Amino acid sequence: MRSSFFNNMDQGEPLPGHFALQNGKMLRVHLNGDVVARQGAMVAFQGQMDFEYQGAGGVGKFLKKALTGEGAPLMRAKGQGLLFLAHNAEDIHLFYLENEQITVNGANILAYDAHLQTDIKRVQGAGMMSGGLFNTTIGGTGWVAVHTHGAPVMLDAGRAPTFADGDAAVAWSTSLQIGVNRTMKVGALIGRGSGEAMQLAFQGQGFVLVQSSEGPTVPEHTH
Repeated sequence: MRSSFFNNMDQGEPLPGHFALQNGKMLRVHLNGDVVARQGAMVAFQGQMDFEYQGAGGVGKFLKKALTGEGAPLMRAKGQGLLFLAHNAEDIHLFYLENEQITVNGANILAYDAHLQTDIKRVQGAGMMSGGLFNTTIGGTGWVAVHTHGAPVMLDAGRAPTFADGDAAVAWSTSLQIGVNRTMKVGALIGRGSGEAMQLAFQGQGFVLVQSSEGPTVPEHTH
């Protein structure tokens, strides 16, 4: 897997150049075929393109998405030209998979190559008591772009026991073993405690990408 986080994006064989950062907040896709992207992420394009709803891909995946609520609505862009994608001016980060898989929080997916395989899987060790966490697995060879709310940190889970809030963990290696760490101290639940009573625990060799926020807050209704 290659990413700017690993300082290996420019090493080895040249990568297909159709995914690139226009800047830290905008993705540029040199489209010659089709790509899957978050609905509403298109901010501009040059050339000839069509956009259509991207279904879950089969009855099984449709039911998984409906039952779990995992992921954001997707669209498929087809045609030729330059496509510019963004989401709420959030930071954008690229991964290039080389016959491998990555696990991503579906709400953080900005775009990926249409030929990549996707599936929705339950996070290991995170049962119904922890909210029944589900994430999207993307595999194959090609590009994946994710967006994060704030600048993220890439953690090497092989260096030390690693824990992250379920809403802050954006992506991680599928090779990692996932569990749930429950804080039993009363101070973590009430009073001056942080309220972070439960975190995802990662073990093994691999990375965890954690955004610097648990996501945008939803304004309170005033009526």
